[in-house]
Amino acid sequence: MNISILGAGNSGTAVAAELSQRGHLVTLIKTSRAMNNENFNYLLENDGVVNKIEDGQTKTATITNVTRDLSSLSQSKLVIIYIQTNYHEDLIKHIRPHLRDGQILLLNPGYLSTAYVMKHCLDIDLTVCEAQSSFVDCKIICPGTIRIGFRNVRNPLGIYPVERTKESQRVLDQLGYPFVYLPSVLEAALHNPNLLVHTVGAIMSIPRIEKTDGDYCMYHEVFTPSVWRILEALDGEKMNVMEKLGCERLSYVEACKLRNTLDDSRDAKEVFFWYAGMPTRAIGPVTVDSRYISEDVSQGLVLLETLGSKFDVETPICTALINLASAALGRNLRAEGRTVERLGVDELEIIMRNKAAGNTLL
Repeated sequence: MNISILGAGNSGTAVAAELSQRGHLVTLIKTSRAMNNENFNYLLENDGVVNKIEDGQTKTATITNVTRDLSSLSQSKLVIIYIQTNYHEDLIKHIRPHLRDGQILLLNPGYLSTAYVMKHCLDIDLTVCEAQSSFVDCKIICPGTIRIGFRNVRNPLGIYPVERTKESQRVLDQLGYPFVYLPSVLEAALHNPNLLVHTVGAIMSIPRIEKTDGDYCMYHEVFTPSVWRILEALDGEKMNVMEKLGCERLSYVEACKLRNTLDDSRDAKEVFFWYAGMPTRAIGPVTVDSRYISEDVSQGLVLLETLGSKFDVETPICTALINLASAALGRNLRAEGRTVERLGVDELEIIMRNKAAGNTLL
C-alpha cells in the first residue's frame, strides 16, 4: 500500500520503518523544523535507514522515502498524522490541496480532530480514523536509532463516518498492528490515555521535575494513593461527559486494560500499575513545560471542560487542573486550547448524529 506519514518524531519514524519493512511504499514527511531535526537529517543522509532496539535486539529497516515535500500525499491511500495535536488544524489546512477523494486519514492520537477535517476538507470525500495512542511506545535515543519499550496488544480505532468502518478495516488491517474498532471517533478521542495520566501525573509532578532537573520518571513515582484519587475523580467527570455524548461509561483502567493485556481476567487497576512500573519506561517529563501539559492540558482537558459546559456536566477537577497548569506555566492554556467552538459546534453535532445512526449498523 502507498502510505504517507506526517511527523518524523519518535512514533512517526518507528511506524514508517516498520511499515516499510512489511512491504508498504512509505513516505515519511517532516512537517516542521521545530524538533527532531538531527534524526530527520540523519535519515536523509543515510537513505532512510533506521535501527530499532527491542528486547535487547537491534534490527535495521529502511524507510522507502524521506522528504519535506507534501506533494506525495496525493498518491497515498493512507495518510497517517503523527504530530502533536496542538498543530492539527494548521496542518490539515496546509495539506488540504494534496488530499483527494477516497483517502483515509489516520490521526494518532486524534482528540477529535475529525471535526477539523470536516471543517476544512468538506469538499473532499475522506474517511477519518482516530487512534487513542501510539501503536508502539518508543523513543529516539540518537539520530537513526529508536528504542521500543512496549507495544499495545490492542489498538482501539474510531472511524468517521461509522458506516465505513468495515471497508476501512480491510485497509487498516493490512498494516499488521492489532486493531479493534470502536463505535465512533468520540470514544477514540476521549479515551486517549494522556488526557488523564499525562495531565494529572505531570501537574502533580511539578516540584519533583524541577528539584531533580528532569532526572525523573513520572510513571514510576507520582501515582500514589492520593494522586490516584485525583485521577479517578477526573475520570468520573470524563465518563459523565461521554455518557452525554451517547458513549458507554468505561473507566480509564478498563480502557488501559483493553490496550495493554490479552488476559481479560486480570484486575484493571493492577494492569495499569504493571504498565506504569515497567523498567523500560522513559525518563520524563524532563521539564514542566512539556507536551504532557502544553498538549494534553490545552488539547485534552480544555476540550473536556468545554464539552462539559455544552452538555451541563460539572467538571470541577478538570477546571482546577487547567487553572493550576496555566498558573505554573504562566500562560492561559484555555486561550491556546481546543474547544467545542474551535472544533465547530455543527461538526460535533454531525459526528454525534453519525454515531447514533451507526449504532444500528455495527
